[in-house]
Amino acid sequence: MNGYAGKILRIDLTDRKISNIDTKDYEEWVGGHGMGSALFWDLVKDKTIMGLDPRNVVTIMTSPLSGTLAPGASSRTEVQGIGIQSYPIGWFTRSNFGGRFASMLKYAGWDGIVIEGQADKPVWIDIRNEDVKIKDARHLWGLDTWKTQEEIWREVSGRGYGNWVELGSEERTTQPPAVLTIGPAGENLSVIACLIHDAGHSAGQGGFGAVWGSKKLKAVSVIGTGAVHVADPKGLMEARLWAQAKYSMDLKNIGASWFSRFGRIRPQNVFWKRSEQARLQACIGCHQGCKERSDTGYGNESTCEETSFYQGYDKWKHGGRQTSSAYIATDLLQRYGINAYETSRGLAYIIALLRMGVLGPRGKIQCDLDFNKLGETEFAEQFVRMIAYRKGIGNDFAEGFFRASKRWGRLEEDLKTGTLYYSYWGLPEHGYDPRAEVEWGYGSILGDRDINEHSFTFLFWVPSTTIWAGKTPRPPAEQVVKIYAEKLIPYENNPLMLDYSTENIYSEHMAKLVAWDRHYTRFWKESVLYCDERWPDFINTRISDYRGLTGEGEPRFFNAVTGKKFSFVDGMELGRKIWNLDNAIWTLQGRHRKMVHFSDYIYHIPFAGSGNFAMYYLPGREGGEWKYIRVNGRCLDKGKFEEFKTRFYNLEGWNTRSGWPKRRTLESLGLKSVADELEKKGKLGA
Repeated sequence: MNGYAGKILRIDLTDRKISNIDTKDYEEWVGGHGMGSALFWDLVKDKTIMGLDPRNVVTIMTSPLSGTLAPGASSRTEVQGIGIQSYPIGWFTRSNFGGRFASMLKYAGWDGIVIEGQADKPVWIDIRNEDVKIKDARHLWGLDTWKTQEEIWREVSGRGYGNWVELGSEERTTQPPAVLTIGPAGENLSVIACLIHDAGHSAGQGGFGAVWGSKKLKAVSVIGTGAVHVADPKGLMEARLWAQAKYSMDLKNIGASWFSRFGRIRPQNVFWKRSEQARLQACIGCHQGCKERSDTGYGNESTCEETSFYQGYDKWKHGGRQTSSAYIATDLLQRYGINAYETSRGLAYIIALLRMGVLGPRGKIQCDLDFNKLGETEFAEQFVRMIAYRKGIGNDFAEGFFRASKRWGRLEEDLKTGTLYYSYWGLPEHGYDPRAEVEWGYGSILGDRDINEHSFTFLFWVPSTTIWAGKTPRPPAEQVVKIYAEKLIPYENNPLMLDYSTENIYSEHMAKLVAWDRHYTRFWKESVLYCDERWPDFINTRISDYRGLTGEGEPRFFNAVTGKKFSFVDGMELGRKIWNLDNAIWTLQGRHRKMVHFSDYIYHIPFAGSGNFAMYYLPGREGGEWKYIRVNGRCLDKGKFEEFKTRFYNLEGWNTRSGWPKRRTLESLGLKSVADELEKKGKLGA
């Protein structure tokens, strides 16, 4: 089995039983999300249980490319199980993180981990190649995520760096183990608790920190000295060198290759002031570091929303000057293991309530946060600790701010006005608003979570930032749309899939774009585990015609590792199969078409945008010509969105009245047993 270790570790915390599953039994699903969904389907007999139920199964999966030279695919780890963050139902959901955990798990001889049951006292899992032990974690319980990792490193590797770790008579390494752990927020069952690896890699969505906390599982540590067998090492190396030579940033002509996913000078998506004394930090095997480590030691490995969480308040407090408070606040989220989007949106929400006079020392909602110190480190620490330890009103915050709003009797009103910026499934809106970048919103509401997948965000960022700077975007809209449309297999050469004009966003064309993204991401991103920040590569300015390597690159690396003859279309079809299996699980959990709707403000309040999203341009047709059109100022039409759902369900082969998958659809995908189970439960689409 080229690319595979050959076995999946199975751990029953209740009975302290360690066993394994033959990877061949699930090889048809390839890896990552596909394998995780199939394992969950087989092992969880009652799909209606809640996330904190001991019967909930959590899978931690790698892919055949983990631990290899495949660019942007060596490091990712997929986490799945029934979550607790979404509302009204904690959906079967997923999260994902980078770093070095996946590679180390493969080097230890495992393709994934299945965690079942519930321990009677805190434990951690110690994996040293094939030697696996469930150990007492009472000395770790109560520690933050960084201290936990440091303690495990010392226990496994000894003190200091560079020590030889003996794993057998002829097996040793100087590498510290890769540790995935929860912090105090997870221990105290916060709905918004995360899993943290190293300084800033996190499985943020789903509330998996609390799921682990309920299982009394503090951490999983893995260290390995093995290797991944590659079918065609020469072909893999040639593919990587081909991608580097043809598609990477040209350091001798940076201006001409300004948008390349193969090389960068400084980190992207870091919103605070960057240290001049910093270097790029990449996940293992990556060809483009998107994180940084600085001389200050603050904010290391954090990126995107974590870096945005407190920097605005810090600058406001200090007259536009960035201080250490922004970085320390982010580090607190990582150390306590708390979701950055929830805290960011939640803090903005309670500040709005404070200004309205309904929250605070004299408000109806009592809150003892000292808002006079907002922007200082002291306030950030008080806020984060309140959530992690459920102190005072922090007990409400720890349930997520959607549920907190409901507790306070404000949910209906604040979802109508948009004061609570949570647009789907009780989750914070990511920034790519459903009223603007509709494929993001549609994919989220038709799925289980905020998708957090950036397949098409180039279409917003490049024209919007360029126009904001007073320049003309390049490439022009018509050329960009043509390149994207050529690559949207199996719906290729349909440019209307990229038309974000208000007249087109409810069409079958847009339904195809959403379906393409769900199928592509379910397989190539979440099962093969290509990094979301690196793939797909539609546009690449290193190439004279701007065409990136998506469509050719994904299967080329995959086949070099596995020895298979897998086409891009094969991957899209398997992605469709995985997407349908997930929908079957949601159906058994209670999903129905009637539940699939956005919060009220999405239909009634025009999208204004702010900050990075204040000028929101996307490709669209005006007067029969392709342009970058500004989409600020619109809201979704509720009736037309219902028509869109019908078109999408028809396209997917689901019942249009219920949204449940039909037998002929499932059987055509090789999922007859899934159809049988749905029929047995009275949930099969007619």
